[in-house]
Amino acid sequence: MDTPPLALTPPRTRPALGTVAEFLKPITWFPPMWAFACGVVASGQNLSEQLGLLLLGLVLTGPLVCASSQAVNDWFDRHVDAINEPQRPIPSGRMPGRWGLGIAIGWTVLSLLWATLMGPWGFAACALAIVLSWAYSAPPVRLKNNGWWGNSACALSYEGLAWLTGTAVMLGGAWPGFHSLALALLFSVGAHGIMTLNDFKAIEGDRRMGVASLPVQLGAQGAAKAACLFMLVPQGVVAACLLNWQLPWHAAAVLVLGLMQWPLMARFLRQPVERALSLSAFGVPLFVSGMMVSAWGLRQLQQMGAA
Repeated sequence: MDTPPLALTPPRTRPALGTVAEFLKPITWFPPMWAFACGVVASGQNLSEQLGLLLLGLVLTGPLVCASSQAVNDWFDRHVDAINEPQRPIPSGRMPGRWGLGIAIGWTVLSLLWATLMGPWGFAACALAIVLSWAYSAPPVRLKNNGWWGNSACALSYEGLAWLTGTAVMLGGAWPGFHSLALALLFSVGAHGIMTLNDFKAIEGDRRMGVASLPVQLGAQGAAKAACLFMLVPQGVVAACLLNWQLPWHAAAVLVLGLMQWPLMARFLRQPVERALSLSAFGVPLFVSGMMVSAWGLRQLQQMGAA
């Protein structure tokens, strides 16, 4: 008796909705949304009166701009991901054809359209973030090919630019003051170290595909030291700034949060590749908590008329 032939599953021609959601990586939306919220708090404006603008900004920074940057990155990183993380939507075949590129372009356009609701500053900041996200991933620029430049672009976009956008839109488009500019820049420097933590999981694929991430350039141990310095030093400077601005309790809180990261970093330095995810999971929340503490400090200065 002949065995009937096995039924072949037809090749997928479009991604499932769950795959699209995975492709846009909601877990990555938190940092820029948090930074935007910090900028809003630091503006000193009445939050209840500007709730609509706050919600518009949170949607823009997370589900739109950040999601579009993730789509762009996954499309142009599909060959590297085939080595490092073959289960991702594109290399696994769950995101077939050029759907990845189409979603990246569509989400970019949607982000720019949404940004028009937030005035000239909001639109300009969104456009700059979009330019940085494409420059980070897409040739011929592909800043990601050098960890120093690529991580700087991500850190500036995710933290500093989002913070300053939150402050500026709440101030009706006015240029943020010196205090916000200083803290946004300092936390962007710290975020450079956080971005380096993400590169430890991709060392082999990056090396084979010519991506000079910091772990590839400096080795795992050297990159781990650089990441820790980039994270810790700016927090110390922020604490010094807050103390100089007559905010001793906020300065002390930022300093304590920074010191709490040190035991995690010590373990990370002993086993960089194995412990990078642990430092991201437990150390980064302490880092971003210091951002919000600093933002409330600036809010107090605003209300005292000192900033």
